[in-house]
This record gives sequence, C-alpha cells and structure tokens, in this order.
Amino acid sequence: MSGVMGKQLVQNFVYYPELAGAEVVMAVPLFVKRQRSRGYNQSELLARYFAAGTGLTFQTGVLVRSRDTVSQTQLGRAARLANMTGAFTCVRPPAVKGKVVLLIDDVATTGATLEGCAQALKAAGAKQVLAYTYARE
Repeated sequence: MSGVMGKQLVQNFVYYPELAGAEVVMAVPLFVKRQRSRGYNQSELLARYFAAGTGLTFQTGVLVRSRDTVSQTQLGRAARLANMTGAFTCVRPPAVKGKVVLLIDDVATTGATLEGCAQALKAAGAKQVLAYTYARE
C-alpha cells in the first residue's frame, strides 16, 4: 500500500511548485518504542518511495522523536501543539545545515506534528522546512 501511496505523492508533486526547492527528504519519526511495536513507520515508507521517485536524497536517523507523546487523536489544536513542543530533536545538524528540507508525513490534521519537527530542524540550522503529506484531515 505504501508503494501505491508513495507513487501518488511523486505524481502529484508537480502540482506543488512551492516544494521544488527541496534538497533533502525526511520522514516524521516515530518514538522508538512505537516503531518497534508497529514494525514500521508509515511516513518513512512514503518518504523512501517519494525520494526514489523524484531523485531527491532521503535522510533517515537525522530527526528523532526524543520523547514518547500521547496520542493526538483526542486533542484539540492547542493541546496538540503543546504535546509536540520539544518532542523532536535533530541529532545530526550538519545533515540539514543550510538546506531546504522536505518533511513527509502520512496525514496532517492540525499541523502540530509537522510544526514540532520543523522547529527542531530549524534550530539545527535548516534553511527552510517544507511539508508534504499524503492526506489532510
């Protein structure tokens, strides 16, 4: 399924010229415990397919979820933003310093997760952080 969805991201990429300046692709990371129990990160699978289909460089292990956060499904926007504040860390700043990062996630609801990731990447020196999601709720 992620292959089909990743292919759709590649096909639709042309409709978003504002994303054309991306230099490196990253996925929204899961907390280690959650990824271990699930066995995969759906956003990472999408990002890998997307990067392969566009020729952009895929980076993994650069951005990590540094704390386990509560599920966002029952939270409003303000609570989601608070939940994601400080939840991500860029552990390899040279990989993003001065670069335009394209962050891939499966679904964006309020944008709080993407905002948390962007804060960590910008603090590490990313020139700009763009977001591209498969779906928007």
